[in-house]
Amino acid sequence: MTETSIPRAEQSLDEEETATLAVNGDDDADDTEADDDTDTAAGTRVKKAVGEGDLFRQSEIAADYVEGLLDILDYDGDIDELVAAGRPMVEVVGEQLQNLVGQRGATLEALQELTRLAVFRQTGTPSRLLLDVGGYRANRRKELAAVAKNAVEKVKEYGEPVRLDAMSAFERKCVHDVVNAMSGVASESEGVEPNRRIVVRPAD
Repeated sequence: MTETSIPRAEQSLDEEETATLAVNGDDDADDTEADDDTDTAAGTRVKKAVGEGDLFRQSEIAADYVEGLLDILDYDGDIDELVAAGRPMVEVVGEQLQNLVGQRGATLEALQELTRLAVFRQTGTPSRLLLDVGGYRANRRKELAAVAKNAVEKVKEYGEPVRLDAMSAFERKCVHDVVNAMSGVASESEGVEPNRRIVVRPAD
């Protein structure tokens, strides 16, 4: 079973800060995804290549961690680990898993951060792992696509920016992807978590 403990009290401050950075990478396209970049002392961003094998290894570690959580919580679910769109993924499929998703996916987001931390502690590499439970993210993508398209229609009709409700990083990324695929409009994020939201506006 994968080591699943959280950072210990005796860890140094630097270790805890590094671990926090590993799990708090914003998936929001406007906020710049981590994408396994690191900053050099001179401030130049350097791309760290992560191979397919490394990504699948991350998904395996994450799957072991999630399996342990399910055992502790006495939940039944099938766990699939895979690599898609250049990032590791773990999907949990089963009945009565709503408690692992929570209101608007809040519990799922917390579980994803814990799982990313478990991966980081084993590999030393910040992970962009995506965790899904009960198909929540796939369904939410469809809902957000409709929200984004509606906002775009309003912007094109009235020529004024449209501010959407506060969203998680995953939700904002979904909206950005839809808006950026359309002509004549642009999107950007504003505000601070947990009230960070997207503004859809006419393109410059």
